[in-house]
Amino acid sequence: MQIHELKTNFKKAKRTRGGKKGTYCGRGMKGQHSRAGTRFQPMIRNWLDKYHKMRGWQFNIRDKKSVTFSFTKLEKNFEQGNTISPETLYEKGLITKSDLKKPKVKILAKGELTKSFIFENCEVSKKAKEIIEKQKGEIK
Repeated sequence: MQIHELKTNFKKAKRTRGGKKGTYCGRGMKGQHSRAGTRFQPMIRNWLDKYHKMRGWQFNIRDKKSVTFSFTKLEKNFEQGNTISPETLYEKGLITKSDLKKPKVKILAKGELTKSFIFENCEVSKKAKEIIEKQKGEIK
């Protein structure tokens, strides 16, 4: 046996990345991203920079507008001298609860009013207020 025929028992330490990445090492062929020293920002960083400006998009979505009612609907469903409030409208099935709260109700001056009503906890437009007062109705 000669010196060149002897075998060692230790493995050579690896100092490279290893194999299975091919010739382009997963970087593609050309371009900025394939070059050394590139640091691309994550895509979410651009979105996070703009996030405080996006506040207007669906912000406070639970604040819904009030439900509007015309005189014609009220004439059909209520009798002379009845009180009209969100509670009575809910009992008649004209409005529904959303998130365990009754929505705000606004009375508009569409159609004709021939009966006098008592309005409680309702918003009323200026023109509707004049017509209700002519019919000797009350707004509380």
